Amino acid sequence: MKRLPLIPTIIVALAIAAMIGLGVWQIQRAGEKDALLTLYNANLRQPAMAFPRGAPVPADAMFRPSSVMCLEVTGWRTSGGRAADSTTGYRHIAECRTGGGEGPGALIDMGVARDPKVKPVWGGGQVAGIITTEPDSTSLIGKLFGRAPALAPMLVATTPAQGLQASARPSPENVPNNHIAYAGQWFFFALAAGVIYFLALRRRAR
Repeated sequence: MKRLPLIPTIIVALAIAAMIGLGVWQIQRAGEKDALLTLYNANLRQPAMAFPRGAPVPADAMFRPSSVMCLEVTGWRTSGGRAADSTTGYRHIAECRTGGGEGPGALIDMGVARDPKVKPVWGGGQVAGIITTEPDSTSLIGKLFGRAPALAPMLVATTPAQGLQASARPSPENVPNNHIAYAGQWFFFALAAGVIYFLALRRRAR
């Protein structure tokens, strides 16, 4: 048999080892996510707490009741969402000033509408709801490599703004645990790389 090409073999071996390592890491993250989901479910039975300030949201704050005093709505965001009656639409998220000057600020999901261009009739006030995080727009590649940014806290209002439907209540059931699937993808990539390189060597030998 002809001698294996040294440099290509080292490169492929390192790539396969890296992909296997990423797969093992995703399996470890799956265990961590299971523990986190257990905590989230326990939070559902906890009393109300102060609204967290800044990202990331503490794990012991997720899905707990809270309230926010919105002194002024400084802007609105829209994002795909689901109402409490399971109909889909667009969430209208208020960017609120909560303190003197600029203040720490808060995001409040004030409800869902079918039309993303609807302008909610709400200028602020005391709001009660459930703590969650702002919508996540991280790409699949970013999630595969664990590069998701820290998400800011958001309150999902129990009572919607005028003209909107109440958003679906945040639940740990909606928190995905896809790490086993990601691990499977990395192991598949490693296997595919090994098979392709083997076939390439076989063809070269012929």
